[in-house]
Amino acid sequence: MILFKLIGESFRFAADALRQNKLRTMLSLLGITIGIFAIIFVFSAADSFRAKLQASIDKLGSKTIFVQKWPWGGFGDYPWWKYVNRPETSLRDYEMLRDRLEYARGVSYEIFANERTVKYRVNSIEGVGVRAASQDFNKTWNLEFQEGRYFTDNEGRSGSPVVLIGASVAEGLFNGTPAVGKSISVMGRKLNVVGVFKKEGEDMLGMSQDKNIVMPINFAKGVIDVESGRYDPQITVRGYDNIPLEEVESELRGAMRSIRKIRPGVEDDFALNKSTIASDDLDKMFGVVDIAGWIIGGFSILVGGFGIANIMFVSVKERTNIIGIQKSLGAKNYFILLQFLFEAVALCLLGGGFGLLLVYLGTLVSGALGFEMILYLKNIALGIGVSVIIGVISGFWPAYAASRLDPVEAIRS
Repeated sequence: MILFKLIGESFRFAADALRQNKLRTMLSLLGITIGIFAIIFVFSAADSFRAKLQASIDKLGSKTIFVQKWPWGGFGDYPWWKYVNRPETSLRDYEMLRDRLEYARGVSYEIFANERTVKYRVNSIEGVGVRAASQDFNKTWNLEFQEGRYFTDNEGRSGSPVVLIGASVAEGLFNGTPAVGKSISVMGRKLNVVGVFKKEGEDMLGMSQDKNIVMPINFAKGVIDVESGRYDPQITVRGYDNIPLEEVESELRGAMRSIRKIRPGVEDDFALNKSTIASDDLDKMFGVVDIAGWIIGGFSILVGGFGIANIMFVSVKERTNIIGIQKSLGAKNYFILLQFLFEAVALCLLGGGFGLLLVYLGTLVSGALGFEMILYLKNIALGIGVSVIIGVISGFWPAYAASRLDPVEAIRS
């Protein structure tokens, strides 16, 4: 009870200091407010951006591996010269992998052509992504349909002129009318729509299927060179949920080396890319952003800490006679120390609270500007924690000096 009473008195003294010396106290709190705002705003923006990017990466699947020519990365000292002469992934690689892999739930061969025009009668949409995929495409990717179905085995094997389209494509071509059963023109060929993907919305990495269409790879063979590097051929392998990703990757690497006839000790001439690579790159990138946030806000907090220490020394000077009376009535040194220490913490919490309020207002403004920034609970806790730490550090010496005052000399002051 004494502790709670002490804390209450400390907050009351802090409120009195703010009320009696508004300008002086607000200027002292300004550094803490700006510092907390800078740190928490940077962290909140980075965390919101990271969450959106991670949500896009998660669409790749935690059990999915992509066999490609180029390893993911491309930052810093990227040794592109090591990879430029590698062979592209081929249909032969895909067909042999499909028969050899035991830990794979699905294996699909995919190509992608950007910025194509799709037509239906007088309606047309530009900038559509055209993807051709083998039959297991629905096993390597999570597909949801708002209309229609996936390719049948017979349609996939025979290369039937059928197509799956994204929600935005369907909306642009058919204006809300049913799409299944209608024929669209793609790359000079007529294809029958059998399914429409469920609307996903935009994401940070462009992983949405909304403006994509998918056709069987066996149909695409008669239209384009499906093994050309121009169309980014890749093999997508998705392991079973009960099999560790490392085992799936080990089996896949062994099978690819055997198919490519790579001798022991010779480096792979293919890349096995997975979502964890992108996640690790994100962690490194945002680690730098977090450090920048600490540096930006750290200087303001340092100045704010000196301001709090200064106002606490002034507060001790103004209340010297009160301290003497308290000590003459039996108040212990630790009681005086904690009283002023809690007052410093209260002032820092007040400044930190203003900083968090500014961050919250920033999240409202960012939402209106089109980027939804979220003030996470962990960042609120961080702001409060930093405020408490700065209050303890900046208030300890003034509080210690107050606790060591001689009661007689203090009363005479």
